[in-house]
Amino acid sequence: MKSLQADKYVCKKEVDWSLLMAGLAVPVENQVVFGQIMGRFIQRGESKDIKLILNGNSFSAKLYNLDLDPRHNRIKDMMQIRYPRSGDLARELQAIYHKTFQYIRTVRESRDKNDRRRIQIPEEMKEYLAVYTTEYDDSYVLEPITAEEIAVLREHVNGQTERTFEAEFDEDADLIRDTRMMSIRRLNKRIGENLKLLYGYRCQICGKLIGEEFGSHIAETHHIDYFVNSLNNDSSNQMIVCPNHHSIIHDANPVFDRGRMLYLYPNGTEQRLVLNKHL
Repeated sequence: MKSLQADKYVCKKEVDWSLLMAGLAVPVENQVVFGQIMGRFIQRGESKDIKLILNGNSFSAKLYNLDLDPRHNRIKDMMQIRYPRSGDLARELQAIYHKTFQYIRTVRESRDKNDRRRIQIPEEMKEYLAVYTTEYDDSYVLEPITAEEIAVLREHVNGQTERTFEAEFDEDADLIRDTRMMSIRRLNKRIGENLKLLYGYRCQICGKLIGEEFGSHIAETHHIDYFVNSLNNDSSNQMIVCPNHHSIIHDANPVFDRGRMLYLYPNGTEQRLVLNKHL
């Protein structure tokens, strides 16, 4: 089935043993475009054949819409992408993420066979896989983000202010020429675009839809823990704000209290989020 929703964010997955061997889980909650596609493509309890495209090559896989039992308090939609264990796609991923694969395999071999604890990857070794839609509901693009690319980005942002980084990392900017950073830049923008859709371009702090009277929607993404320090572009570290609040945050540098979902400013002012669907 053909779709107009191409090149949209589906998920970002940290590389682990499961991904390197047989598949990954895909939460649907808050994934606006992907959720729309799944609503017409696959129902709860069904599975469908899909294609995964990696480095220009197409691999066969299956998408499962898990029929989670509400008696177990698991009522949110959850998808699984599965491919043949140790098959062609798994081997391709193992080659791309060879250092992570070797690290996990070494730890597994040194453990007791009954030890099922998740293996923690050292921060400097962490790698990711981004998944995007194509123009077809049954085909998805996989884009690796390797430790080398993250190291290049870390060196690039060292010493920069957050505002300088944001201006440089903007989708329309032509300042970033190192192709090793392009996949991270693309992912950062796509996660933000998804969140803008989730909030209908309204500011999470004031709830306003800026530009509507002019037929325009102006919203910006803000990293709660500044990206130049955290290199964290997960949706849990981004919020949607209007240009005014974005500028105020960077000027006043308030502290975000995740427990109370509010900003605490140096002058004592507290400002609670009026919209929150994902934090």
